[in-house]
Amino acid sequence: MQFTLLGLLLAVGLFAAMLASQEFGRRLGVRRAASDPDGARAGAGVVDGAIFALLGLLIAFTFSGAASRFEERRKLIVEEANAIGTAYLRIDLLPAAVQGDLRESFRRYLDARLAVYRTLPDFDASKAELARANRLQQEIWAKAVAASAGTPAAVLVLSALNQMIDITTTRTMAARAHPPAIIFVMLCGLALLGALLAGDAMAAAKKRDWVHMATFAFAVAGAVYVILDLEFPRLGFIRVDAFDAVLVELRASMQ
Repeated sequence: MQFTLLGLLLAVGLFAAMLASQEFGRRLGVRRAASDPDGARAGAGVVDGAIFALLGLLIAFTFSGAASRFEERRKLIVEEANAIGTAYLRIDLLPAAVQGDLRESFRRYLDARLAVYRTLPDFDASKAELARANRLQQEIWAKAVAASAGTPAAVLVLSALNQMIDITTTRTMAARAHPPAIIFVMLCGLALLGALLAGDAMAAAKKRDWVHMATFAFAVAGAVYVILDLEFPRLGFIRVDAFDAVLVELRASMQ
């Protein structure tokens, strides 16, 4: 909820700042037109076009990247479920005496993996659950190595466990993958600069066109908010939580 509130505040702040920039740009345009009516807009179209093209390109770039990372995170949830499920099934290849203990370790491990993301946005609790999952990984690996030593099942069991462990690191790093902060600073800066130029372009009108001013500000601020929401799909309105159902179903099958 805190991230959602901060994101909305940022969007509202950007919206208000763009309206103010448009008003400031309009006043500058009116003042310049009064002092130089013939050359007030000379060459301005080239500059306006370049700035708006750059703004559009940056919005498209950041949105495309955020959407791509969002889909990758959903894909990795399914891959982890498949990896854990395969490793769990291959316990059947080990001696019967160790299977029960290993299955119980797997249940606790999957509970910890689910808790890593369920506890967000409490990052301290999430880190604690991640540490618990890592300890259980080591425990499961040690038990599997001891149980499969010298048996033909060693390769199959340990390779499945290795894949299960690797996907944990992949998911953790994917969750931390975001564009540099300077990209978002530049995006907001270009939005304000574009608003300034838009206000200057509307200076020729006798009255303020609040509809167009508000629409432009709302569209850009909304796009920035959606990009941020896609970048943090465990914290805002756009979420990947629904895909956790595959892990929940896997946990239910382990009873």
